[in-house]
Amino acid sequence: MDVNKINGKVYPAGTEAKRVSPPPRPGKQREGQAFARILADRLAASGEGVHFSAHASRRLQERSIALGDSDLKRLDAAMQQAAQKGARSSLLLYNDLALIANVGSKTIITAMSGNDLKEHVFTNIDSAVIIR
Repeated sequence: MDVNKINGKVYPAGTEAKRVSPPPRPGKQREGQAFARILADRLAASGEGVHFSAHASRRLQERSIALGDSDLKRLDAAMQQAAQKGARSSLLLYNDLALIANVGSKTIITAMSGNDLKEHVFTNIDSAVIIR
């Protein structure tokens, strides 16, 4: 049997040498994600009130939903209540809106309303807050 030696390993003849990138270092991606989350949490904590992700902002704009100062204060108060209970990711139910929020960073991640709420399943949340 003919063989080729590539990078110190034996392969069947005709095998071409391929450039293979080294495998990712264990934990490297998680470290980067952890850093990004900590940075976002610190930046949000330094600012006042609720923030909206680009996705949530786009959803609100697509659905022509405008939130006033009083609405934002209610959302902020709801997130503070959730944080006091140890929540990290909450479903906020406000009027006919359902908002998913990262409580630590006070960021609304996504928003749904009206017909979008029918037959919808919410996952990856640890709490729900009904805002009146």
